[in-house]
Amino acid sequence: MDNRTVTLNMLQLEGVDLAPQFVYPVFFILLVTYILIMITNTGLIILIAVERSLHQPMYLLFCNLSFNDIMGNTNILPRIMMDLFSTEKYIGYVECVTQAFCSHIFAAAAHVILMIMAFDRYVAICNPLRYSSIMTTSMVVKLSAGAWGSALLMVSIMLGLTIRLTRCRSFLMNMYCDNASLFKLSCQDVSVNNIFGLFYTALFISSSLLSIGITYFKIVTVCFTKKSKELNSKALQTCSTHLVLYMIMLWSGFLTIIFHRFQIYSGYRKLMSILFHVVPANLNPIIYALQTKELKSKVKKLFHSKVSNTYR
Repeated sequence: MDNRTVTLNMLQLEGVDLAPQFVYPVFFILLVTYILIMITNTGLIILIAVERSLHQPMYLLFCNLSFNDIMGNTNILPRIMMDLFSTEKYIGYVECVTQAFCSHIFAAAAHVILMIMAFDRYVAICNPLRYSSIMTTSMVVKLSAGAWGSALLMVSIMLGLTIRLTRCRSFLMNMYCDNASLFKLSCQDVSVNNIFGLFYTALFISSSLLSIGITYFKIVTVCFTKKSKELNSKALQTCSTHLVLYMIMLWSGFLTIIFHRFQIYSGYRKLMSILFHVVPANLNPIIYALQTKELKSKVKKLFHSKVSNTYR
């Protein structure tokens, strides 16, 4: 094995350019953020798992979202925090491909899970009498399997096209590994990778935009025609937060893709990449717990019991 092979099997990440005085504050912010993500999302999953009254379709979908947030942020944040203290940020090729795989699974699954959650809200608001017969546990399991299965299939094809390429460079122009950064390491023709990458992005973004747009249009139409204050309040409470979180995720992801095409905006691309992972993961468990009466009551009950036990 020659030195060139060794070099190409070890890749150097671009990392985050920070002045020395900002390294520890940024590390602390990322560490606190990661701890909060782990505590809130893991706590939500455990609470739903142990409380039989929460074994309902909507809460099972929450578990999918929380698991995806844990996986996506564990995939990149510890590595980014570690690299803050390194002058030369190296990563093995296999580890880099694994990180890219998990990163794209996170993005694709997030879109599909939010689509399913929008459908769940549509059935609950527009067909409340048929909700229990449509959104059964079996249906939620099938929809969840479809979400993860479609993400796994598309990401496997996309990265499979990248892995086949021979590499002539070892410097990765990103702070963590993704498909676009990986295929840019090759000196071969990457037209197929670009085309499939654009198809992959357009498929998930357009399908989620279209399905969520149609779903919310139907919800608004039903609320407008029925003119029920209770229905309108329920729709506003459950749908507004879902829509806000979706738009945050959509635009941060979209801007990351745009900035990938213009290297002069690499700082903005890195910021959008972190926001894409961090913001929804922090807001999801908090907002859904506060907006859902059953979850809110369970959290309050658990908190009060812990406080009372502490002062006994």
